[in-house]
Amino acid sequence: MFLVSATILGCSSAPTNDDAGWIGYTEKGQASFYADRHQFKKTASGELYNHDLKTAAHKKMPFGSKINVTNVNNGRSVIVVVNDRGPFVNGRIVDLSKSAFSSIGNTSAGLLSVEIEVIE
Repeated sequence: MFLVSATILGCSSAPTNDDAGWIGYTEKGQASFYADRHQFKKTASGELYNHDLKTAAHKKMPFGSKINVTNVNNGRSVIVVVNDRGPFVNGRIVDLSKSAFSSIGNTSAGLLSVEIEVIE
């Protein structure tokens, strides 16, 4: 039984916490954006959230990672820096600042289908 468990755990698609191991990592899912009430609140990295900056939250990527987020429906993309943790809603892979989200889609949609790629 241990051998089966070890094999399953070894097949994780997410890189280790080694920052360089994340470069080139891709993921598809939904993106959401921060509500206005989060403006100037502290993020998990200690930075203050600012909806005018191109930032994002991801569950596991190291803080400071730069990711290219592409709206799969219109092809528009934006580069953001990970400075927070989340989103913690099933199916959502990234939570974008309001300005990042609005640069690739309409905030009235609430969610976007995206592909993300770690570039740095």
